[in-house]
Amino acid sequence: MPSSLLLEVPALADFNRAWTELTDWLSLLDRVIKSQRVMVGDLEDINEMIIKQKATLQDLEQRRPQLEELITAAQNLKNKTSNQEARTIITDRIERIQSQWDEVQEHLQNRRQQLNEMVKDSTQWLEGKEEAEQVLGQARAKLESWKETPYTMDAIQKKITETKQLAKDLRQWQINVDVANDLALKLLRDYSSDDTRKVHMITENINASWASIHKRVSEREAALEETHRLLQQFPLDLEKFLAWLTEAETTANVLQDATHKERLLEDSKGVRELMKQWQDLQGEIEAHTDIYHNLDENGQKVLRSLEGSDDAALLQRRLDTMNFKWSELRKKSLNIRSHLEASSDQWKRLHLSLQELLVWLQLKDDELSRQAPMGGDFPAVQKQNDVHRAFKRELKTKEPVIMSTLETVRIFLTEQPLEGLEKLYQEPRELPPEERAQNVTRLLRKQAEEVNTEWEKLNLHSADWQRKIDEALARLQELQEATDELDLKLRQAEVIKGSWQPVGDLLIDSLQDHLEKVKVLRGEITPLKENVSYVNDLARQLTTLGIQLSPYNLSTLEDLNTRWKLLQVAVEDRIRQLHEAHRDFGPASQHFLSTSVQGPWERAISPNKVPYYINHETQTTCWDHPKMTELYQSLADLNNVRFSAYRTAMKLRRLQKALCLDLLSLSAACDALDQHNLKQNDQPMDILQVINCLTTIYDRLEQEHSNLVNVPLCVDMCLNWLLNVYDTGRTGRIRVLSFKTGIISLCKAHLEDKYRYLFKQVASSTGFCDQRRLGLLLHDSIQIPRQLGEVASFGGSNIEPSVRSCFQFANNKPEIEAALFLDWMRLEPQSMVWLPVLHRVAAAETAKHQAKCNICKECPIIGFRYRSLKHFNYDICQSCFFSGRVAKGHKMHYPMVEYCTPTTSGEDVRDFAKVLKNKFRTKRYFAKHPRMGYLPVQTVLEGDNMETLAEMENSNGSYLNDSISPNESIDDEHLLIQHYCQSLNQDSPLSQPRSPAQILISLESEERGELERILADLEEENRNLQAEYDRLKQQHEHKGLSPLPSPPEMMPTSPQSPRDAELIAEAKLLRQHKGRLEARMQILEDHNKQLESQLQRLRQLLEQPQAEAKVNGTTVSSPSTSLQRSDSSQPMLLRVVGSQTSESMGEEDLLSPPQDTSTGLEEVMEQLNNSFPSSRGHNVGSLFHLADDLGRAMESLVSVMTDEEGAE
Repeated sequence: MPSSLLLEVPALADFNRAWTELTDWLSLLDRVIKSQRVMVGDLEDINEMIIKQKATLQDLEQRRPQLEELITAAQNLKNKTSNQEARTIITDRIERIQSQWDEVQEHLQNRRQQLNEMVKDSTQWLEGKEEAEQVLGQARAKLESWKETPYTMDAIQKKITETKQLAKDLRQWQINVDVANDLALKLLRDYSSDDTRKVHMITENINASWASIHKRVSEREAALEETHRLLQQFPLDLEKFLAWLTEAETTANVLQDATHKERLLEDSKGVRELMKQWQDLQGEIEAHTDIYHNLDENGQKVLRSLEGSDDAALLQRRLDTMNFKWSELRKKSLNIRSHLEASSDQWKRLHLSLQELLVWLQLKDDELSRQAPMGGDFPAVQKQNDVHRAFKRELKTKEPVIMSTLETVRIFLTEQPLEGLEKLYQEPRELPPEERAQNVTRLLRKQAEEVNTEWEKLNLHSADWQRKIDEALARLQELQEATDELDLKLRQAEVIKGSWQPVGDLLIDSLQDHLEKVKVLRGEITPLKENVSYVNDLARQLTTLGIQLSPYNLSTLEDLNTRWKLLQVAVEDRIRQLHEAHRDFGPASQHFLSTSVQGPWERAISPNKVPYYINHETQTTCWDHPKMTELYQSLADLNNVRFSAYRTAMKLRRLQKALCLDLLSLSAACDALDQHNLKQNDQPMDILQVINCLTTIYDRLEQEHSNLVNVPLCVDMCLNWLLNVYDTGRTGRIRVLSFKTGIISLCKAHLEDKYRYLFKQVASSTGFCDQRRLGLLLHDSIQIPRQLGEVASFGGSNIEPSVRSCFQFANNKPEIEAALFLDWMRLEPQSMVWLPVLHRVAAAETAKHQAKCNICKECPIIGFRYRSLKHFNYDICQSCFFSGRVAKGHKMHYPMVEYCTPTTSGEDVRDFAKVLKNKFRTKRYFAKHPRMGYLPVQTVLEGDNMETLAEMENSNGSYLNDSISPNESIDDEHLLIQHYCQSLNQDSPLSQPRSPAQILISLESEERGELERILADLEEENRNLQAEYDRLKQQHEHKGLSPLPSPPEMMPTSPQSPRDAELIAEAKLLRQHKGRLEARMQILEDHNKQLESQLQRLRQLLEQPQAEAKVNGTTVSSPSTSLQRSDSSQPMLLRVVGSQTSESMGEEDLLSPPQDTSTGLEEVMEQLNNSFPSSRGHNVGSLFHLADDLGRAMESLVSVMTDEEGAE
């Protein structure tokens, strides 16, 4: 806005500032609304955001009066100014802020509607997800129940039926999964601007699990069908194979018979024909080898399924027959071959056969060696196992050939004579026949031994390799199962981690819940450390076995270890972030209370957690909340109420409403106290405990009265009030009993219910209370009016007289019960009379009496109604009564009755009778028979009572008689207050006091001066008395009498003469008088110390430069946040109240020198009596009465001594 316009129209500056503040607030609110994201699918998070949106909308509505005031101010400015440019700017800004307001409100409402729809959609999705997970669980359970594939027709048929049923169920359950997917897609589509990670991850997991189950069911069904087909074909294949065996066995028998004919070896053509037939037979045997192995393997599986049945025994016999025939057939084939090879060159053929076997064995050994090294994962080793099984079958097939060849060589070497060997072995050169035979024998035997050795070596090598494969398979399968289990658990934890919102987006109230959830997750993943260690140990064991893990397994292990470490780091970081956020913004941080003040104020916290408030505009700090300061200032309006109890009660009522404690029921307060386990009444509470309990109380009140309770403001102001009452030094701790007393005293409940509850807090387990416990209760209770500066009217801070009064009422029993306490409280003792008056004030607020005030003519009378019991049809409203206004012909000491509720006909008749009776009574009767409206208690100093409230009879109404003693002034006590305010202005730069606390300060300052003068006079009298005593002593010595002992040293001795006896008696009297004087002097000195302490604090207040006096007993610290701090590093504060408790005195025993005065004691007493009417309370009057007694005692002492001198 142009500065020229601001100069021309000065009011525009205020309008511009208000417009800017409201615009900035709306812009900030709009940004906050747009930045607030929720976890889609998390109902708790969404509902928390809805509550937050509701609070924001309420905040917006609470600011609407500010908008309306701004619009009204704009209209007034437009009407007042003729500058067209200014009018245009005002119109434009009002339109803009209205548009911005409507836009923000629309965003809030749309967001709230969207969140409500999100709750519905998320609820539907969660229900669909649960149904999908339920069917997934059922499908997994059925799949897990199928352990092994059976090999009986009935079991196979049953399993196939179950599998088909499961497949059918899966098709039906597909609907549930599709519904969950559709709902998830709707959430992902409609709420893409919010956090949809949870929905996305859960949907992916459900679909992946569903696809896996479908695949497993399909594979299971295919495997069962194949097994079923094999079982159906197995009997046929077995019979067919047995039939072939029979035919092959017949053929082998024929060939074997032919090979055993004589002279067969000489017929080379016949040998070739038989060799051809044998080769055909051997070809058929090799072609049926795989069929045999398959039938044998399947037969063994079927046998295991049929174990224990008759079918199993039958099948076992048939398999044994098959194995036997197969083995015999192969043996016969080998025998046939060996006979056919038995010719003239047999040793050469045997030699070649052995060489072929050696070559074959070497090849197989190389092949077996090439199968190493062991694979690094389960599939690779499983493949190696399959290859080696085929290798073993090949060895088993070759075994008969090798054994037959070795047997043939052995037989050949045994049967052939040396002559035959000589013919068979022809050397190029001539050798002796024996040497040629030995060479053939040696050659064949050596080759046979090599074949046998190599064969055994190959079998051992194969067995060792099979053992390694089996061990590797077991370990790798164990590793795979462990990694799968660990991967599943890590994925579950990662799903939870993936659903975490950024800590900055979390609601402050939910920080603790999120922290607990993360701690629970940490506890759940802690056992995963054992899983990770187990997996790593298995990997190390495989390495020690010489098994090098495959790259896939190595990457899997590395991935699992990395994920585990990252998960640990993420959880610890999350806990740390939540701890920091909870520390900085959680309930323990008092962060939520920062909104209780508005600019330029800022809420700060001292090291002991006590809050204080910084005014950045004036650069000052103070302990009191700005609203509390305003409240205290408003209480000054009630100082015109004459009667202390009503003045105190009306102040407390206004305080009670400001703190919203008038909405708090006793049951709700007790529930909150029990919830926080506040049962040890002697234990101290720190600030955080007080805040937590108050937050619980006001949260519940907000639910019931959302439009009346602002939780941060109420908590902060109630905390401020409790500290003002029970922790004036701001130590940061108050007792549990004090907290309960403050809250219960101002809550909404029946008066006797409060009495019972408070008595229960100090009573023992047997229900009785002693003097000490009652004193604690009354001490905490009297602090409430004391904080308002009204304590002097209720007997002062000394609660001993009240305790003594209660126990005297109970006939001086050592302990009292609740009934006696209630009876005593019904008498409304002076120290507690403010509490029942508070209840009457609250009850009278809404009372409407159909009567007219005879002074101000108000009709109907609202509030208290005071009916005269001296005149007919004479009523006074509470305003006139409290201000002391009277009508002509009616005196203040006339009896009146108070009504806080409308009267009934019975009460009207009763009052008429009382008026009629009082008509016949004189004024002297009312003056001589004043009726007090409370139970007076006598202080230790035996002073006067406080000013008379009035005559009370608590039925429905209370009878009042403003009776003032004839010797007392009837001037209003506020004239006395004004007098001392003026005198204070003459001595200090402070402005006129505005609170009872300051008035009491000035009163006690004057009292202190008077007491110092009294003490000076008493000391002077004491010096004169000592001088007179010394003079009398010297006279006794001159007359030759025994010396007179000094009064402190007087001891009973045997009298030596009648004169000595008289002197001793007089000395005893003097000692008694002196003892009484010393006791009374000690009392005066103690009280003077208290006044000195108060005066010292007052001097500190007066010496502070530019100190601004606050009302109701509080002042702010120096105008800077960098002022000197106290020992506890708190802002400097001087808290002054009307009276101090006895416990707070003792550290500041600083007495000023007594003032000299020439005024006699009688004149001083007369001046004091004129200055301080006895209606001021116990403290002043009692001190003066004691001083009077002390003066009379001194006069008596002087008279005794003077009379003795005259007699001599």
